[in-house]
Amino acid sequence: MENNHNYNYFNSVLFTFLVTLASLFVLSLGQGTRVGFYSRSCPRVESIVQSTVRSHFSSDRAIAPGLLRMHFHDCFVQGCDGSILIDGPNTEKTAGPNLLLRGYEVIDDAKQQLETVCPGVVSCADILALAARDSVVLAGGPGWAVPTGRRDGRVSLASETSNLPGFTDSIDVQKQKFQDKGLNTQDLVTLVGGHTIGTTACQFFRYRLYNFTSTGGADPSIDAAFLPTLQSLCPADGDGSRRVGLDNGSENRFDSAFFSKLRDGRGILESDQKLWTDDSTKSFVQRYTGLLGLRFNVEFGRSMVKMSNVEVKTGSDGEIRRVCSAVN
Repeated sequence: MENNHNYNYFNSVLFTFLVTLASLFVLSLGQGTRVGFYSRSCPRVESIVQSTVRSHFSSDRAIAPGLLRMHFHDCFVQGCDGSILIDGPNTEKTAGPNLLLRGYEVIDDAKQQLETVCPGVVSCADILALAARDSVVLAGGPGWAVPTGRRDGRVSLASETSNLPGFTDSIDVQKQKFQDKGLNTQDLVTLVGGHTIGTTACQFFRYRLYNFTSTGGADPSIDAAFLPTLQSLCPADGDGSRRVGLDNGSENRFDSAFFSKLRDGRGILESDQKLWTDDSTKSFVQRYTGLLGLRFNVEFGRSMVKMSNVEVKTGSDGEIRRVCSAVN
């Protein structure tokens, strides 16, 4: 009987592994992107990006969440085309949701090195996608095979950043914004969970702490025992730009603790805490907190591959920018 049990267990594990592998393979094909796109034209691309991210991370751990969030913000506007990197008036970079992004110098550094080794070959959009993955790994998270072959966009407009999920968005609005990009409810919960490494500014959630209902009270969804901690971090008359960990207690570290905190009323952003109050998203939060539920690390990699193929430009579309901050 024991041998039978072991045999069945092995088959179950093997089946799960093969299904996951097959799913990742299908996802990796994307819309004209593929894993190993530069295997002949620039075989060192991944090692160069990886070493560059590691070098910057060693002196500033906040680079990891910065690069991950930058990739997320890039993909939701004009698709994953590196348009977030372009300098100039009224570009995406100047829009309110992007003002606190960081890590541009990492992409510029990697691009400069790659232009020396294989000029005009690797897109800035691909560098950003690879750097986001490498950032997660350095923060203690999973790795995944990144499909490449994106080309860089030529258009960057601050006015189009309304596509980005906002910190006061209802669940219906969040779901619609993700659905518009071909991402489902599970992707929403998974990607939000992964993007809570790092910090946010008091100005984005302080309104929840003092006069949320216009009667002087705090947001009732905040755990009463946690409220004084948040109020001490963000006093009513304090500095709105002060940074606070989104995953309080494990910021800059990739883990699934965020989901338990939502269950306990300890989500920092209103839009995050709402994931626990809507049945369609709550079910995924619960599955990420349970021992027998979804494996967050595996699902995060899958959702990142899916997101990184949103509205990508390939083939003759777009360009390969020589400098990531400017169109050719």
